[in-house]
Amino acid sequence: MSPTKTLSTEEQNMLLETLQKRFEKHTERHEGVNWQDVKAKLEARPEKLWSLNEMERTGGEPDVIGYDEEAGEYLYCDCAKESPKERRSLCFDRAALEARKKFKPENTAVDVASEIGIELLNEEQYRQLQTLGEFDTKTSSWVQTPDNIRKLGGALFCDRRYDTVFVYHNGADSYYAARGFRGLLKV
Repeated sequence: MSPTKTLSTEEQNMLLETLQKRFEKHTERHEGVNWQDVKAKLEARPEKLWSLNEMERTGGEPDVIGYDEEAGEYLYCDCAKESPKERRSLCFDRAALEARKKFKPENTAVDVASEIGIELLNEEQYRQLQTLGEFDTKTSSWVQTPDNIRKLGGALFCDRRYDTVFVYHNGADSYYAARGFRGLLKV
């Protein structure tokens, strides 16, 4: 991971090529969106390219899933079939990690998302993603959790089973090999 959070010109070009191929392969995720417009936004925001590269490096397979007309931003989301492989086995947040007495995981979903420069999906965003394909049929993903649940020690996660999207709860300090998180990046 680069301490300056920038990519070399070669790394930028390789990433843009990967993102363009995925964009063109999955047009159902972003109907009416033009790649050249997305590319121009990305090239103007190199820090966003660094975040996208981190999403890619950790197994997220980021792709455009929408456009926020009001903010003028494209929405990139992890579109890997299962929760990103290099972002699993994490408890929910720093407070949960610090409260855990034994067998602490290496990190937290909230901290890793912050380091990458992305946000955890909320439940609504997770459900929207599921309209674009079938994700997390074997894994699950932490999602943003309301304060009232978090204050009581809980956290929410989602997955897709039986052709249905489920929202569950667990102790925020729990972690599993099959649970990670999906992120959202606004460009």
